[in-house]
Amino acid sequence: MTMRHDPDGDPASEPCSGTESLERPTAFDCPVLLTESLVLRAPHAEDIDAIAILADNPAIATMVSRIPHPYGRGDAETFVRTSATRANGNCVYAITDAETGQLYGCCSLETGKDGRSLELGYWIGEPFWRRGIATEAVHALVDMAFRTREINHIDARCRVINPASRRVLQKSGFQFQGSSMIDILSINASVAVEWFRLDRKTWISLIAWSNDARARAV
Repeated sequence: MTMRHDPDGDPASEPCSGTESLERPTAFDCPVLLTESLVLRAPHAEDIDAIAILADNPAIATMVSRIPHPYGRGDAETFVRTSATRANGNCVYAITDAETGQLYGCCSLETGKDGRSLELGYWIGEPFWRRGIATEAVHALVDMAFRTREINHIDARCRVINPASRRVLQKSGFQFQGSSMIDILSINASVAVEWFRLDRKTWISLIAWSNDARARAV
């Protein structure tokens, strides 16, 4: 889960290309997403306290690349403010309950340097683990991304010691690509992660299989 909460930096302001000759990725709309039990929408001021409480947890911070620890209300305020900037095609969502509006966590899509791929990130507050929330949110993000953007694939990374996140990606059709190292802000160290990818062809196949199954069940 490589989602960023860096209080000192806006991910949307980072360079999108290693060379000036390449075009910057287009900024896209980030529509509200509705699922059977969730609403994915932009984080807003009313979420600040909930984000600060849920994210101030080493079990979260040590699994996400750019969440500091401790994590205070000021960090949450900065996160909400900077996530409203959609430059470079980035979309940041609050994951909320469709009926009560309760905040469960956050997720994001960040445009790759080539402009033809996305990086997926997500985290769920510990009180809401093992409810299938992350998987439902990831499915919604993936479907929106492939339906609305001309991308080739979506990448995601999780720590090798995070089997729950690995299962979310596998259940969503992502396929293992290899291992690498990333920096974790909360522990000021590099850690081993597994890299997963879902390409458009595989997503189309998964959608077709799902539609076939629903048709047989009718």
